Amino acid sequence: MKIFPTSGIRQLDAYTIEHEPIASIDLMERAARALADAIMEQWPDTDTPFTVFAGPGNNGGDALAVARLMAGQGYRLEVFLFNPQGKLSEDCAVNRERLFEVEGITFHEISTQFAPPTLTADHVVVDGLFGSGLNKPLGGGFAAVVKYINASPAHVVAIDVPSGLMGEDNTYNIAAHIVRADLTLSLQLPKLAFLFAENEAYVGEWRLLDIGLSEEAIEETDTYFELADDEVASLLRPRGRFAHKGNFGRALLIAGSQGMAGASILAARGCLRSGAGLLTVHVPFCNNFMVQTSVPEAMTELDYSETRFSEPTDTDDYQAVGIGPGLGRDPQTVDAVLEQIRTCQTPMVVDADALNALGEHRSGLNDLPEGSILTPHPKELERLVGKCHNSYERLMKARELAQNTGAHIVLKGAYTAVVSPDGRCWFNTTGNPGMATGGSGDVLTGVLLALLAQGYDAGMAARLGVYVHGLAGDIAARKQGRTGMTAGDIATCLPLAWKLLEEKDE
Repeated sequence: MKIFPTSGIRQLDAYTIEHEPIASIDLMERAARALADAIMEQWPDTDTPFTVFAGPGNNGGDALAVARLMAGQGYRLEVFLFNPQGKLSEDCAVNRERLFEVEGITFHEISTQFAPPTLTADHVVVDGLFGSGLNKPLGGGFAAVVKYINASPAHVVAIDVPSGLMGEDNTYNIAAHIVRADLTLSLQLPKLAFLFAENEAYVGEWRLLDIGLSEEAIEETDTYFELADDEVASLLRPRGRFAHKGNFGRALLIAGSQGMAGASILAARGCLRSGAGLLTVHVPFCNNFMVQTSVPEAMTELDYSETRFSEPTDTDDYQAVGIGPGLGRDPQTVDAVLEQIRTCQTPMVVDADALNALGEHRSGLNDLPEGSILTPHPKELERLVGKCHNSYERLMKARELAQNTGAHIVLKGAYTAVVSPDGRCWFNTTGNPGMATGGSGDVLTGVLLALLAQGYDAGMAARLGVYVHGLAGDIAARKQGRTGMTAGDIATCLPLAWKLLEEKDE
């Protein structure tokens, strides 16, 4: 599913109006029906008190049309239309006149002074002050209205976007001047801002409503941002009947140190449960017995050091190399990691302490072999690119890093972003908060390593691996609950996740 900038959404509206064809006011009516149906489904009791705040633009027009449609179904609503400049958009003005055709609405048009209504915990506020076209922070009276809504105990449902929130970059926005919605009903497509952690407090739960924008225009209009969906299953390659382990690659995993054997075990399990033909785990002697006992399907290669990764190893016989989980940050290990990256000609998955080594020696980023994947969480990314003030800036810097290094970046989080060197970003839709547990990222490293070893290119491997890793987490959460699940549960559920993906692709 594509994610367009707000300017692109306006173009989709215009294209739909011209080519369907449909009048602008009728497209607004279609959107209002979808919105009203969703709101009435959420609050089916017609005795629920609704207060509608409408602005002077088309978002306000949507809100007025929603109020009229709900009143026609027996709801009683109080509507406040804010028109301080005495100028409404054409469609908003039409819907103001249509309000008077129905009963059950108490209407106020505000041009100067605003006497706030009483809002209780039983009330539902419909926020239609401003939509996705906003390009500067709210101020003056509108900011005061937002603060009043946020201070109330009422439930808040936002039309398209919470008023005050910009669709992409909110770096210079004013937090107190953004509506805090419990539910956001986005029209047709999501907004990029919905996917950033700091905006959760404003967006709340968000749902998409199909309002019939032109599918042809959506398909033909390019964008750098997409939301991953079930189409990821099409990336999965079928296995031939006469295939053998040699067809699915040899993978090398460099992981673990004294006290951190678990990281290498979890990554190894993730790799072997994701289809790698053969896996060798390079470990210090102190971890050898634990790895061989816990993951008997894997072979081990011993480091010269008893306790840590100390010297680079030969990678010529492998199709992919994973490096980083549980290595630690001993200076000898850091030097070995940098030298391993410098001399490796095989695609790599670089994670955890290997990323930290690159963060301390950023010149090493220039040595990454072609087709590599970096898997930072936000703090690890900042060690590579510098301090970021918010998720939008972090994403933009990840795009720069991918472009400069030629590597794919897997920026881990609630909507893990896969960033390609050409600037495209795919946001993952699987996974849950139960995966916020130690070792989850190690399992992902193993999954990505397996896919690279099988010959998937870095972009396909990253998208497919992140999706199935999250899907395994969702299966684990259903089985174990989010609070009690562990990274080991994610690894255990990988085979079922792959099975589900195989069935979708049949």
